[in-house]
Amino acid sequence: MPVIRVIVVDDSALVRSLLSSIINSQPDMKCIGVASDPLVAREMIRELNPDVITLDVEMPRMDGLDFLGRLMRLRPMPVIMISTLTEKGADVTMRALELGAIDFVTKPQIGQTEGLNALSEQIVEKLRTAAQAKVFRVQAQAAVPVPKRPAVTAGSPGTPTRQLIAIGASTGGTEAIREVITHLPAEVPGIVITQHMPPRFTASFAARITVREAVDGETILTGHAYIAPGGQHMTVERRGGQFVAVISDQEPVNRHKPSVEVLFKSVARVAGPNVIGLMLTGMGAVGAQAMREMKDRGSYNYVQDEASCVVFGMPREAIRAGAAHEVLPLNQIAPALLERLRTHRAV
Repeated sequence: MPVIRVIVVDDSALVRSLLSSIINSQPDMKCIGVASDPLVAREMIRELNPDVITLDVEMPRMDGLDFLGRLMRLRPMPVIMISTLTEKGADVTMRALELGAIDFVTKPQIGQTEGLNALSEQIVEKLRTAAQAKVFRVQAQAAVPVPKRPAVTAGSPGTPTRQLIAIGASTGGTEAIREVITHLPAEVPGIVITQHMPPRFTASFAARITVREAVDGETILTGHAYIAPGGQHMTVERRGGQFVAVISDQEPVNRHKPSVEVLFKSVARVAGPNVIGLMLTGMGAVGAQAMREMKDRGSYNYVQDEASCVVFGMPREAIRAGAAHEVLPLNQIAPALLERLRTHRAV
């Protein structure tokens, strides 16, 4: 069995010790080194060539983000960020994902021993995913040019939407979602998004692109994008002939809350042929069967291809389930979606 070789970079001796113990307790992992700051880590990475590193955001001698930026330019490799559950920590973590980090773990502010041990299953799962993930340089993928004002048929921005674009993503999804949304014009149908993220972090994510967290009971409007709040599910209902976002605090589905499965099942039920579905990069099989339900009820579905995914799990399972109409590189999804909107009207 191949062993995943991990270096832990954190200025806290306690956190270094805890993470090392968690990693070394796994039969397929080994902590091959610990570093108290990025300058020590730099030499250790050169010497030991790890498969994955964990990286604290706030450290002495060199900021974690500065180090990450340099690392991803000079020697791209899988990085799991260790962040804090604060508003500032969330914003910094979103910047780390922009710079190329694969994922993040939230470090408890108090009771770190108990808190990190409670997160041990999540930590090792993310390390395993990172070890298999594709790592891209930040500017590696050039977007396909699209017209700024294409002749789509979705309606005027700010009016209740007659169609929906439903997007599901997990690991690597923040940048994949950004790539799609920033190439869509204001006339597109209302967009609903579930990205598997914990509380606090979706608000920071939404603030960084043209998306905002959905509010329970609000009408979904053309030219607007709504993301499920972290730690809550989002579904779509029809009320008075309009699509409405519904936010709930139900149990996790397949360990996720919010869950792509929950969103996709709801749009399959209420929107049928008036949905375009997008399954982007992510770990596991979450949402695959729900996307097949969307297809069976008349939706048209795009799935991100393996070469452009950070993690091909969710797209691969959607393809296996027969849910995909088209499998495309990430930078071709927005142009294809716009062409679909141009040629197919809502029913």
